[in-house]
Amino acid sequence: MDIFTTIQEGRAQFSPSEQRIADILLGDFEFAVNASIIELAERAEVSPPTVTRFCRNVGCQSFSDFKVNLAKTAFIGVRYLNPEAKSTEPKDVAEDVITKAQNALFMMHRALDPALLDKVADRISRAEMVYTFGSGGNSSMIATEMQNRLFRLGSRVTASNDHNMQLMLTAAARTNDVIVGSSFSGRNQDLARCFALARENGITTIALTQSDSPVARAAELVVGIDLPEGANIFRPTSTRFAFLAVVDVIASLVAYRNRKLSTVTLRHIKQQLVEHRDGDDRQILGD
Repeated sequence: MDIFTTIQEGRAQFSPSEQRIADILLGDFEFAVNASIIELAERAEVSPPTVTRFCRNVGCQSFSDFKVNLAKTAFIGVRYLNPEAKSTEPKDVAEDVITKAQNALFMMHRALDPALLDKVADRISRAEMVYTFGSGGNSSMIATEMQNRLFRLGSRVTASNDHNMQLMLTAAARTNDVIVGSSFSGRNQDLARCFALARENGITTIALTQSDSPVARAAELVVGIDLPEGANIFRPTSTRFAFLAVVDVIASLVAYRNRKLSTVTLRHIKQQLVEHRDGDDRQILGD
């Protein structure tokens, strides 16, 4: 748990003096990150020892340790430290949903491993056949989106969200094929079983999932997507946007590797859309 959340959740247990310190941190986080112990004490109208005692109460050994933890929180971005939306007004709900989506994309961007993505794109770009697997609402959507992105680039690809079909497709796959599996929880045991079988048969397996999960441990290449979720059970998971962004990054890298094939395939698709639907090429490529 980050220091900001610790202060938020523990405020009610603080003494009145410590609550004044907490309110400054929660209300003016940027000041707190840059303030000295003297400056923070003066603004809260407490003594420096009170600030030190507050730091220890939130799990830090000293004020210096406390500042390090504050800096780690600030690294994520101060604008993402807003609490859950307390209003159900459309304007506030929209801000809550969109801010969480931005947060997911921001954190995913910072966590991406370019070398790993390059290796993933290389395997997919050279595959004779790409199988994309995912079960459940979100993971099925990601598997289908991977297919949607890759077929228009000239890749031979098929998606499946059925466990039995996934197992049969894995058994029928060849060594120059690639299996890409999506699992938001990383606990899809059927997908892990497919990965294990594929690896026994020398087939490349790529997982988009939580790091150090059963699915991740079963795969050869793992794009770890480890994002926190808020406490609002009514807001759809913002992690979806991170998965979609990863799919788009991988697809773009595949397109650049297979530039000639991708260009020809995209042109053929666009030609059909212009002739039979749009009448010109101003519309986006496909629905």
